[in-house]
Amino acid sequence: MTIETSKALTLSGLTKVYPNNVKAIENINLEVESGDFFALLGPNGAGKSTTIGIISSLVNKTAGRVSVFGFDLDKQKNQVKRNIGLVPQEINFNQFEKAIDVLTIHAGYHGIPRAEAGERAAECLQQLNLWDKRHTITRHLSGGMKRRLMIARALVHSPKLLILDEPTAGVDIEIRRSMWDLMRQINEQGTTIILTTHYLEEAESMCRNIAIIDHGRIIEHSDIGTLLDKLELDSFILDLQSPVDTLPDINGYHLSLADSCTLIADLTREQNLSELFSILSDEGITIKSMKNKTNRLEQLFMNLVESPKANV
Repeated sequence: MTIETSKALTLSGLTKVYPNNVKAIENINLEVESGDFFALLGPNGAGKSTTIGIISSLVNKTAGRVSVFGFDLDKQKNQVKRNIGLVPQEINFNQFEKAIDVLTIHAGYHGIPRAEAGERAAECLQQLNLWDKRHTITRHLSGGMKRRLMIARALVHSPKLLILDEPTAGVDIEIRRSMWDLMRQINEQGTTIILTTHYLEEAESMCRNIAIIDHGRIIEHSDIGTLLDKLELDSFILDLQSPVDTLPDINGYHLSLADSCTLIADLTREQNLSELFSILSDEGITIKSMKNKTNRLEQLFMNLVESPKANV
């Protein structure tokens, strides 16, 4: 049998219909290249978790085909499972086990002999900066450490594909940034990563290619740059280090003050946020923090739905 090593994941006609005749996903066709950092975006209830559940054998599909590195899910389920590491949304390991035991037990589920499982567990704990906590009961770990332990558990059987199902949901910005750095490192070491999220900013920060799912269907599949080009205008809320009474007249930029310490900046696709920061700094205005004014993913949904292509 020929193994499609260039494709980490191939979905063909993937469909899931529940007994009440509700279609969770319908006719999903998707390819993820080996070594890619791929994002599957969509709002809550769009079908992201159902798709991931089918790929990882946690949900039975109604129709379609799933191939992971050339292995067919229906015919070679064990090989598919060995190639996948899953990090679910919720913390789901035994809170009364030691960190190292969580990993060695999980390795055993994949048929790894105990001695080898111990070696792999040690490697993963060191990689995730958890070696000093290897004998700590997991309920005593911090939130960030628990998240890292979830990733270590998913990697302990050396999968080629790591699936992260909204791994930063509900965590603070410091933990989120540290997890972003960690995921980039894992991808750079050769592991293909699929990230599901409803944060466009998260995908923009890390991913090269992206698909958007809405109401169980793929409505966009492209590289991140092409997708962001569909955003004609982006608005940011900039928190200022010190209050200002008036804003300088900066040619080409639309700026306004919400209050003396909050600036609203509306940027076109051609304008650069870093350049704006530099200009403001030259004018004596320092930006303390920033966030998007509007939900960029919702804005993209509107652009895609209203486009002629969507109505064909």
